[in-house]
Amino acid sequence: MIDAAQMRAGRALLGWSQGDLGEKSGVSLPTIKRMESVGPGRSAGNTVAAVQKALEDAGVQFIPENGGGVGVRLKAPGSRGEEKP
Repeated sequence: MIDAAQMRAGRALLGWSQGDLGEKSGVSLPTIKRMESVGPGRSAGNTVAAVQKALEDAGVQFIPENGGGVGVRLKAPGSRGEEKP
């Protein structure tokens, strides 16, 4: 599950506002704001999944804890099945 910092970082990489993320994920703006401030832990699993899916569908990759800490990055265009523009 992603955390609040990963949500904010993913949004920043895409240049999305909280409202943009809400629209793309189908999650209300107040819920997005709460998830980014206190973390998604109190949100329903399907809500967190919707936010994560919206970010991933836009090209964000979430890097799990592997001894070096969690992370976020954008997929390179044309990598792993993505179409090149």
